[in-house]
Amino acid sequence: MLGFAILLGFNFIGYVIQMSLHLPLPGNVIGLILFTGALFAKLVKLSWVEDAAALLTRHMMLFFIPYTVGILLFLPIIGANLVAILGGTAGATAVVLLVTGWISSKLAKEGEKYGG
Repeated sequence: MLGFAILLGFNFIGYVIQMSLHLPLPGNVIGLILFTGALFAKLVKLSWVEDAAALLTRHMMLFFIPYTVGILLFLPIIGANLVAILGGTAGATAVVLLVTGWISSKLAKEGEKYGG
């Protein structure tokens, strides 16, 4: 239970900071950044939260059920725009692959030029 209390405490602190400072970053992300900093600073021991984190990770799929149900509500809209959605997804994927390949080939040539 200590692990859950620590994780929830950092989550709560993140939300408090976000609400009080009106930051554009979500509170849970702020809490995660603070938690990571606390781990690196050795303020929180990994063994304290390891079991709780493992349990949450094992059952992570349960956290996506509300989003899946929400998507089902928009099926008529998704169906009406399916061609645009698939085209945009395929186009964006192709652009990412082409740019990544181009940059990788340029970096590989740079590495060869310097004997890497």
